[in-house]
Amino acid sequence: MKKLVSLLFHRVVLVAFFLLIQVAVLVVMLLRFNNYFLPFYGVCVAISLFAVFWIVGRQSDPAYKIAWIIPILVFPIFGGLFYLLFGGNRLSSRTRRKMEGTDRKMEEVLRPDYKADELSSLGEDAVHQARYLEHIAHCPVYGNTETEYYPLGELCFTRMVEELKRAERYIFVEYFIIEEGKMWDTILDILKDKAQEGVDVRVMYDDIGSMFTMPRDYARELEARTGIKCCVFNPFVPILSLRLNNRDHRKIMVIDGKVAFTGGINLADEYINEKVKYGHWKDSAIQVRGEAAWSMTVMFLTLWDYVREKATEDYDAFRPPELPEIQAPGFVQPYTDNPLDCEAVGQAVYLNLINKARRYVYITTPYLIVDDSTNTALCIAAKSGVDVRIMTPHIPDKRVVFELTRSHYQPLLEAGVKIYEYTPGFVHAKNFAVDDKYGTVGSINLDYRSLFLHFENGVWLCNDPSIRDIRADFLSTLEQCQSVTLAQCRALPWWRKAVRAVLRVFAPLM
Repeated sequence: MKKLVSLLFHRVVLVAFFLLIQVAVLVVMLLRFNNYFLPFYGVCVAISLFAVFWIVGRQSDPAYKIAWIIPILVFPIFGGLFYLLFGGNRLSSRTRRKMEGTDRKMEEVLRPDYKADELSSLGEDAVHQARYLEHIAHCPVYGNTETEYYPLGELCFTRMVEELKRAERYIFVEYFIIEEGKMWDTILDILKDKAQEGVDVRVMYDDIGSMFTMPRDYARELEARTGIKCCVFNPFVPILSLRLNNRDHRKIMVIDGKVAFTGGINLADEYINEKVKYGHWKDSAIQVRGEAAWSMTVMFLTLWDYVREKATEDYDAFRPPELPEIQAPGFVQPYTDNPLDCEAVGQAVYLNLINKARRYVYITTPYLIVDDSTNTALCIAAKSGVDVRIMTPHIPDKRVVFELTRSHYQPLLEAGVKIYEYTPGFVHAKNFAVDDKYGTVGSINLDYRSLFLHFENGVWLCNDPSIRDIRADFLSTLEQCQSVTLAQCRALPWWRKAVRAVLRVFAPLM
């Protein structure tokens, strides 16, 4: 009986219940308008036409526009109203001011570190990419930094534990998903001990990402019980609203401003293969040690202050003392992507990597839901003789999304792109390696939500030794993959092709 009561009052059940009530109210309101059908229909059509013209005039991805225009024209009564609720990144003036303040703070604190021109010896391509991230994302490029690439989540977890135990001043933790289990419990025990020692420990997680893994009041209880400062990003309110789309998908752990981790892994047991969900979980991460860790510290602090509504925190108090000289040959540039500033930084980084490739581009991604720009870039690179290879999962975590990923195979294969599926399980890594010269590791998937709707982060690498480690990991993992052929795609039954065609049209809305 207790389990039944607990289930009935579970947060997810209550949220679904309140959303259903809102939908029911909308339906009842529409039915009550039956007596005024013609004028009501006319108003709805006018709203839908206005929405279509508004969509066409907006600066957004063409596929995103098409995905909205079709349902609006097919269902003019509901389409326009639905778009007004969910169709764009409209911000209240208060939210806009807060986000602008965050950007200003990033620029104010990190501008003294800008040094893109120091990459001139590596060519203009490197300078232009570094300069873009400095001027647009306010994220400097750093030397005096070394990196360590982890081809599996469990390897990164081991190093995380070692570094957390060395913390002396502060620990900042920001993840999309946190779930109780071996991974989080081990980390939490260290965080508790460090908080008792006087270390400033802060934890932030996304409310939607952790809705099924954490109790509703977990953040408040953790802070009250342990002294660990904890907050939830964009708390889910059961009201039909566009704000539901903007999630904190970043993965950041910073220790004393000297060491930082990021990549694909969240703080849950499937990411270290302690729990099997979709076969073997193939993920990756990277450790940044040295000057570049400060940039990730500021990334965390600006979003933390945005959530906690703090505007007076002294960031200089967190700046690490002068770091010892690190004999690292390359450059490291952590970067972040904000979905509310109309600048798709993650997509720009990926497109730049593809367009600048001369010999090879190796891509690992859990979701291959590419927009027209990325599809064109990949096809042109392959047709130009660049060795373009993409690795995706063979065992899906979401069936519809997996079918959508496969729907993008054929045009790429026809252009000469090679595609491989990881047969032991699910690939969750988000990596690029290009020509042994450029690379990136981070949280950004190749899908619309990650590229246009989520808060994301990554690390751009130039001439860094970890690029060769990413390439070596990709090539060794190919031994456990099966190659996807053009003949397989063409041999699909017509109805399967039709389903995939429909999915591709509506991909930006998924």
